[in-house]
Amino acid sequence: MGYGNLAKMAQQMQAEVARVQEEIALLSLEGTAGGGAVKATVNGHGEVTALTIDKEVVDPNDVDMLQDLVTAAVNDGVHKIKAAVDEKTKRLSAGMGLPGMI
Repeated sequence: MGYGNLAKMAQQMQAEVARVQEEIALLSLEGTAGGGAVKATVNGHGEVTALTIDKEVVDPNDVDMLQDLVTAAVNDGVHKIKAAVDEKTKRLSAGMGLPGMI
């Protein structure tokens, strides 16, 4: 393989990395808990962008349960985003055709 081909492959990879980074930045997935009573929307950067809580689960006498549901919904959303990002980056590295990269 000549230097010209290697440079061309590097440019293609750089473009592909930029494309995947843009896709990841646009990701938005929803995590849920309590059968959907609590929902957390997480973006591709792992930030919670929205949180909805069904009024039926708001019990001033049981704040512990609500805290557990919010924590579970946020974690569910973060795990979903991480899995989506991992899948996109795994496909990216698999497309490189370099030995030892998965």
